[in-house]
Amino acid sequence: MRTILHVDMDAFYASIEERDHSELQGLPIIVGGRAEHRGVVSAANYPARKFGVHSAMPMKTARQLCPQAHFFPVRMSAYAEVSQSIQKIFRRYTPLVEPLSLDEAFLDVTGSQLLFGNGREIATAIKQEVRQSLQLIASVGVAPNKFLAKIASDADKPDGLVVVEPDKIQEFLDPLPVSRVWGIGKVATQRFNRCGIQTIAQLRGLDLKVLTELFGEQGAHLWQLAQGLDDRAVVPEKQAKSISHETTFSSDVNDLEILRTILMGLVDDVARRLRKNKMRGKTIQLKIRYDDFSTFTRSMTVAQPTDLTREIEESALLLLDQKLPDRPLSIRLIGVGVTGFQSGSQQQKSLFDEEDQQKFSRLDQVKDQIASRFGSDSIIRGNRISNGDSQEETSP
Repeated sequence: MRTILHVDMDAFYASIEERDHSELQGLPIIVGGRAEHRGVVSAANYPARKFGVHSAMPMKTARQLCPQAHFFPVRMSAYAEVSQSIQKIFRRYTPLVEPLSLDEAFLDVTGSQLLFGNGREIATAIKQEVRQSLQLIASVGVAPNKFLAKIASDADKPDGLVVVEPDKIQEFLDPLPVSRVWGIGKVATQRFNRCGIQTIAQLRGLDLKVLTELFGEQGAHLWQLAQGLDDRAVVPEKQAKSISHETTFSSDVNDLEILRTILMGLVDDVARRLRKNKMRGKTIQLKIRYDDFSTFTRSMTVAQPTDLTREIEESALLLLDQKLPDRPLSIRLIGVGVTGFQSGSQQQKSLFDEEDQQKFSRLDQVKDQIASRFGSDSIIRGNRISNGDSQEETSP
């Protein structure tokens, strides 16, 4: 049986700012774009969250809720540098590391236990090393599969360590609300509640046929998760068939401009990871989940495989602006991914003309070099400065 860790950095962007400004320890800190330019919150530390501030919230609202907070712009290069240091720590314990974003990853430590101890001991060692070397705090879930590990890492935040033993899976899952199951948002939770289903134990007791009638094909997936079943392997990025980043909102988003801002941040992360792994892809995918649990994936294929941030962003924004269903926006999740890979060493062509392509490629290279070498100030295009930056991942 596998031993999977899900490591999730606590309030990652805000925690880095708190670390780098020691005089603000314990005070509310909010990271994001400018309120006057429809900026959104990228991260808030736990003192700020007590006032109701959360990621993807308009910065104007965050300032109203917590005017005494200390506000910082996004320094993506600095966060990327710290993320690389965290990834190095992970790989000391296992080569099977699947990053989900800058601040979280799955680790398969099944084959590492003879060297480093059981899952709890490895998780403890990672937490200690992150704290001692980077002065940051991670929460870790340890379980037989990804789904359980992800829920466990969020069960005792901040600074949590929760182990789900194989013989106690249902004991762990059963008391939890149905909303803790991946994909069940506010509207789906209400539908379950109207049927008298409030906990995972009650969901698990439903007949599979009932779930498929309620939710179609997704019903079978929900039934599997309610049983604690998830057979997905941890796949390192270099072996992955796609590289993606998605975020689930704590409150549904119905503002297209906020969604565009968040999507640009997700694209930045995906493009950076493509270049890091020397991968290029032809197909750009947009994933949207509405508040009623309906999920849509839209994709488009570019002329040649690309790792250019600008090209991926333009495709993703086009999908967002033109390819969504004709229905009111009430979005619970948004994600972007790239697939259809070829080796990064092959000649790259682009939908842009050759001069523009070279310009965008040089810009990406400079940003990547800053992230890996300096981690000081982010180089961000003008429209990004106005609108904020990427959100911290909350769901794989």
